[in-house]
Amino acid sequence: MAEQTVLVAIDIGTTKVCVLIGEMAARGGVDVIGIGQAASDGLRKGVVIDIDRTVQSVMAAVEAAERISGLKVRSAFVGISGSHISSQNSRGMVAVSGSSRHDVDRGDTVRAIEAARAVSIPNTREILHVVPRGYVVDGQEGVRDPIGMTAVRLEVETHIVTASSTSVQNLTKCVQRAGVEIDELVLAPLATAEATLNDEDRELGVCLADIGGDTTDVAIFQDGSISHCATIPMGGRSVTADLGIVLRVTPDVAESVKFRYGSAMPMDVDPDEVLQVTSIGEETSHGVTRRHIAEIVESRVTEILKFVGAEIEAAGATNRLQAGLVLTGGGSLLDGVTRAARDQLGMSARVVGPRGLGGLTDQIATPPYSAASGLLLWGAHNWASDDDRGNGHGPRTPFDGVSSRIGKIFKGLMP
Repeated sequence: MAEQTVLVAIDIGTTKVCVLIGEMAARGGVDVIGIGQAASDGLRKGVVIDIDRTVQSVMAAVEAAERISGLKVRSAFVGISGSHISSQNSRGMVAVSGSSRHDVDRGDTVRAIEAARAVSIPNTREILHVVPRGYVVDGQEGVRDPIGMTAVRLEVETHIVTASSTSVQNLTKCVQRAGVEIDELVLAPLATAEATLNDEDRELGVCLADIGGDTTDVAIFQDGSISHCATIPMGGRSVTADLGIVLRVTPDVAESVKFRYGSAMPMDVDPDEVLQVTSIGEETSHGVTRRHIAEIVESRVTEILKFVGAEIEAAGATNRLQAGLVLTGGGSLLDGVTRAARDQLGMSARVVGPRGLGGLTDQIATPPYSAASGLLLWGAHNWASDDDRGNGHGPRTPFDGVSSRIGKIFKGLMP
């Protein structure tokens, strides 16, 4: 009986670290067989600020997942995001060198991608992904897979994602100190898209906004592939902080008030409903209207959505995203966020949780787990693609001590 391939995903967020262990199922999908999570307080705005605390959080989450699965984690696909991430589109062109009447082969596509990759970036940054968006064969645009086509010239349009080398090294150090090797560092919104978007969304044009703790990751897809990505340095904890400052309460109380009584649509809230709140340093409580709380929430949500709209405009996608806005992440659970997005951005909006996984999914079927679920699917899709390309790796598993493949940017990225 053939050994099943087992994959591991680690999503290191601002508020939590989530680890998923998945097994490639016989039917072709992925079954979750281990889940672990731990509180995270070693990151700010998606960047490591305390290595020791981050290491402890990763170790705790990994150990929890190991207990459930009964397996020992050796390596994992790890998500990365933060305001240090940037991206650009680049085109590469090569002469076709196929031996049979100049038929395009895999080597030609790789050379074209390498040509597109030859962009100037500072020595303080490094390339995470080079994503092919489409090919041009002898002037014919819109080609998805040029392999086998007769041609003289091959061009490729790519989306290049870069990151701060320091941020990459610090995140890598945290994971490795926790006893886990990295199979691949994956841009978080690219992974999240695996669990939240379908092919039709990508074809019609869609903006994915993952509202996390300190950041909101934005990825825009057009014509079937990614065209723009960015990280907004605000998220759900920004709303919590605003409530804490205005109401003069602790972060825990502010978080509770946010989800129990907050809304991004103040006009939907009863203006006469009053809550009793005890501020820090006071012995007696005082009344606060629920509408006032909603107005505080609305102010920050409006600001986040304003930045999302700016990224849509920067991508040249205004009025071109027929599939609208897809919201996910913990911040998407705020009451009224969907309606606020529709009103402010003038497009359809919906909240989507992770899908596409089997097994132990009851605990991870909500938006806060979209990134971790997407990392698991990313690993499954890319490992399958790697084997299909005949790269000679054979059956692999993170539990067999797979060496790190950071920077292996061409694998599994064909549109």
